[in-house]
Amino acid sequence: MKEIIVCLGFKDQVEEAVNLYTSLFKNSKILKTTRYGKNQPGPEGTVCTIAFMLNGQRYLAFNGNSDVFNFTYGMSLMAECDTQEEIDFFWEKLSEGGTKNDCGWVQDKFGLSWQIIPAALNDMLRNGDEAQTQKVMQAVWKMKKLNIEELQKAYAA
Repeated sequence: MKEIIVCLGFKDQVEEAVNLYTSLFKNSKILKTTRYGKNQPGPEGTVCTIAFMLNGQRYLAFNGNSDVFNFTYGMSLMAECDTQEEIDFFWEKLSEGGTKNDCGWVQDKFGLSWQIIPAALNDMLRNGDEAQTQKVMQAVWKMKKLNIEELQKAYAA
């Protein structure tokens, strides 16, 4: 097997979504766009698929042209941020027109769920003892947008 690529199915807003995502993340670009032709499930000439990269990782997105293509909280993309400034930026940009949820989650205007988390959180959970891990998770559960300083205080307590 060469690789596993995340495929995102949109009802009909794939072009707008991919343009937003690739504009926000560094090392991102559109690789290839295909369009529907005659006698295909979508209107001729409209975008069918877009292969793209976000932060160097490949994705494929497509217009399903059907109401069955909806995102759920059961699947999310996790943006692991190095600084509070990055968290603040992605939290605001990805939630515009969407919703801000608990524990660092946002849902963008297309319905896709994102976890905007500090890389430090994964380090704390991976390296901490059971008591530290519990304190950090208690802090996470009390937050909407995650705050690195508050998580570090919980870890050190």
